[in-house]
Amino acid sequence: MSNRYSKNDKPVSGTPRKLKELMLRSDNRICADCGAPDPKWASANIGVFICLKCSDVHRRLGSDISKVLSVTLDEWSEGDIDSMVEVGGNSYANSIYEAFLPKEYPKPKPHSSNEDRTKFIRSKYELQEFLKPSLRIVSSKMSFKSCDSGKDFDSSFNSNNSRTAADIGEFVGFLRVKVIRGTNLAVRDMLTSDPYVVLTLGQQRVQTTVKKSNLNPIWNEELTLSIPRRYGALKLLVFDHDVFSADDIMGEAEVDLQPMVTAAMAFGDAKLLGDMQIGKWFKTSDNALIKDSTVNIIDGNVKQEVFLKLQNVESGEMELELEWIPLDA
Repeated sequence: MSNRYSKNDKPVSGTPRKLKELMLRSDNRICADCGAPDPKWASANIGVFICLKCSDVHRRLGSDISKVLSVTLDEWSEGDIDSMVEVGGNSYANSIYEAFLPKEYPKPKPHSSNEDRTKFIRSKYELQEFLKPSLRIVSSKMSFKSCDSGKDFDSSFNSNNSRTAADIGEFVGFLRVKVIRGTNLAVRDMLTSDPYVVLTLGQQRVQTTVKKSNLNPIWNEELTLSIPRRYGALKLLVFDHDVFSADDIMGEAEVDLQPMVTAAMAFGDAKLLGDMQIGKWFKTSDNALIKDSTVNIIDGNVKQEVFLKLQNVESGEMELELEWIPLDA
């Protein structure tokens, strides 16, 4: 768990803009532990927003495990704020701390008893029962970012377009995207469209073939991109190919790579592990997911099925399969 808040204890008056922006994300508008609405407390070193009842339990864990602050009443240091922003909020933290939460395990509700709430929070953060055992952090000085994403890597760099031309030191791995199919895509010609898919990551750009006169195209095409150390979202755009004019947009979506990259780098060589779920990207009102997207080890490979509703368009869905490829593969 992160103790990086000690690196800069300069207090910041009021509720800082970066913290306010983080609070506005839909997954941060409910308590990370019980789902109670409008949480006004946070664990600065874990990076989650929590309700008053859960904050009492966190406080009893001790500040070496959970540093509890009021969003509105306490002064926040720059380090506290940076910790929250770097983790990314409740969905990202839960994708690590609840990666192995059994389906039958009773996660508390807003009205749950203090006993049930305490049992769950201790299991989640203090005992870390829902993490892979080798990832459990026994020292409070260990950083949460040790199992977080490449957002916190030291080196800065510029993206390259070609995998063969890239300096491997600038990347953490490779991403193989299987564009499987589109469903109920938008009409851009008289009665149909000629769709193709473009994927961009940083300055890299790859695309599928064009499917003529097809609103439910099946591609099953694999495209590969390098994952930079400071990666952003994978951007997907669907276009209608036109011969005599500019291609028309048929929708877009973004894929958050952090759950996959976080899990893949934390678990190491997947070929040494059995089939299991190692992470999850949660559906929220702020993203294009149709349903939660799990990260799994399947036959020694890290894969993630993603079902997206295209944005800024009248209709259309996309199905993808992501696969993490290590640098030494």
